[in-house]
Amino acid sequence: MNLRPALVLAAVLILAGCRQRVVTPLERDEAANDVSEANFALTLRDWGRAEGLYVKATELCPDEGDAWVSLGVVRMRMHNASGARAAYKSALSAYKDYLKGDPSNSAFVIRKAYVLVLLSRADEARACVDDARTRFPDDRRLRTFVESKGLEKMMADPGLKDLTP
Repeated sequence: MNLRPALVLAAVLILAGCRQRVVTPLERDEAANDVSEANFALTLRDWGRAEGLYVKATELCPDEGDAWVSLGVVRMRMHNASGARAAYKSALSAYKDYLKGDPSNSAFVIRKAYVLVLLSRADEARACVDDARTRFPDDRRLRTFVESKGLEKMMADPGLKDLTP
């Protein structure tokens, strides 16, 4: 019996599953609709419906950090700290991946810092902002954020305690 073709096929199938899935424009549109509907559910304080819609949106577009953060916030409202922590970690991963492709995008640096604060990793948040500020000294958004003590304001926000797992 010849096992070589079976082993080659198994290796190809395993390796094919290792690459990151490409999100189609249709999936992005569907995820945006789900996020919009979830945001509406939030206005009605329908946490369960909002959570389901954010989960669906993050399954369609796992690279959308903002949807992950919103999912974490909803889970904290539902008293699911471990689920919120997992969502925040996924948001952090999404922001890190985005910044690998465009490290100069200061909006995502600030979002990454915010998620680090939510995860009670303030020192890492500070290092993240300081590193970006050093690498991109002419970035006006970062300069304003640092000069206005944006990170300290984030950490001092009394509402942050309700969102931190």
